[in-house]
Amino acid sequence: MKPLEPEIESELRAFGQLLATEGITRGLIGPREGERIWERHILNCLRVSTLMAKGAKVLDIGSGAGLPGVVIALARPDLQVTLLEPLQRRVDFLNEVVATLKVPNLSVHRGKAERESGQYDYVTARAVAPLAKLWELSKHLIKPGGSLLAMKGEAAQAEAAKVKGAKLHEISLEGLPLARIVEVKH
Repeated sequence: MKPLEPEIESELRAFGQLLATEGITRGLIGPREGERIWERHILNCLRVSTLMAKGAKVLDIGSGAGLPGVVIALARPDLQVTLLEPLQRRVDFLNEVVATLKVPNLSVHRGKAERESGQYDYVTARAVAPLAKLWELSKHLIKPGGSLLAMKGEAAQAEAAKVKGAKLHEISLEGLPLARIVEVKH
């Protein structure tokens, strides 16, 4: 992964600051996460954006505090990113993030993946559901030739083995734990 442009890094750090303050105050991330937001959350989420084609439409399901969707939108201004979140208090926070950081390629929608319509080049998710369930919830939202990109932990390989055609991407950055992203093509 190439170094971040200074403007993008500045925007990502501003988002990290919102997470470390409002995100913790509102209970969107844990109180102990404040010190490790950059390494554990921002940089971890940044890696999924390296797998996306220029100009793509992205849907981040179960966006929560905006991870990875906000990070993707900030890192990749060429993408159109929609955050999909069912809980109103999280939607309110995400709308405030969009307004505060002035992110033109990012929109927020309240809803659940299984009830949504639309076609996206990529659907992303982090800590939403096991891969097999996530695929069932989201495959109707993925264009033919598009992909589900699920951020997973140490059990990524085992989860990938349960879904036909799943491919594991392991992306490393110096000094950080390995990121595991499972891709399922539609």
